[in-house]
Amino acid sequence: MSTLTSSLQRWPTRRPVLFLVLAAAVWWGLYQTLLPGSEALVAAVPVDRASRLGGALQFFLYDTPKVLMLLTGVVFVMGMINSYFTPERTRALLAGRSEGVANVMAAALGIVTPFCSCSAVPLFIGFVQAGVPLGVTFSFLISAPMVNEVALTLLFGMFGWKVALLYLGLGLGVAIAAGWVIGRLKMEAWLEDWVRDMPRTSARFEDAGATLADRIQGGFAAVREIVGKVWPYILGGIALGALIHGYVPEDFMASFMGKDAWWSVPLAVLMGVPMYTNAAGVIPIVQALLAKGAALGTVLAFMMSVIALSLPEMIILRKVLKLRLIATFVGVVASGILLVGFVFNAVL
Repeated sequence: MSTLTSSLQRWPTRRPVLFLVLAAAVWWGLYQTLLPGSEALVAAVPVDRASRLGGALQFFLYDTPKVLMLLTGVVFVMGMINSYFTPERTRALLAGRSEGVANVMAAALGIVTPFCSCSAVPLFIGFVQAGVPLGVTFSFLISAPMVNEVALTLLFGMFGWKVALLYLGLGLGVAIAAGWVIGRLKMEAWLEDWVRDMPRTSARFEDAGATLADRIQGGFAAVREIVGKVWPYILGGIALGALIHGYVPEDFMASFMGKDAWWSVPLAVLMGVPMYTNAAGVIPIVQALLAKGAALGTVLAFMMSVIALSLPEMIILRKVLKLRLIATFVGVVASGILLVGFVFNAVL
């Protein structure tokens, strides 16, 4: 039995192309069964499908495997791609670049570079040591959590390519503009002294020549690390989204987060900052809010503030930034998010 188990574990690396083709086919086949499967499960329990409980139950039974499958698939693929964009390579690409162009590059690299709040400090230190300008560093730190592959894939799966591209453009715009503004303010003096006084290092990168099999193993490792960490937030977000979907009246949500309430956008940003979740956890909530009549601009502002301005990340960054620089960072990013919310509520 142990020989068979060991052989099954090794065959993806022995036949990597065949494994990828079969895995994609199995994933797609299972994905197509999610909607009829959720309806069949609701029909099998003594609950009226048209009732609030029936609607909430169907939402939870459909969205839970859907989000987990989308997340697992995209994290696996991006785990393979991320082997090309390690933090070392990212620093090497950005070091020595002038501001402006470098802000755009940093924001774009944030989409494909693995990042979480716990890695904010080591990434920040590495960028400073490599001589990456402060504003460019912030463009990366804003883009990486907010416009990541998980957010874009889940938005595409739930709302279609138009909303996903809209969020992509908005997120990159906020990251580029906020980083450029912070760079223009010349706030290097508000780094913590021990960070500012660190010796500079050369930003080098050596390609290890990873094979396709190695990259597949990197995909498995990414799934274990990322999905293993975020699945409780996913379940919590979907459960809250199911309650909103089944029990919150549409008129109430439209009045609370609709276009007519001018204060809905700043309130959404204030509500989002103290929340501790990520794109995988907040997108099911966004889906339910939109279905209940919330305005798109307000919901996008809420989502961006949750992901880009989370309180835990601010606490972590306090190790390397003085309070004035943190306050400036929050103020600049929040202003961009507010502008996004107001503009899209006005034009859509």
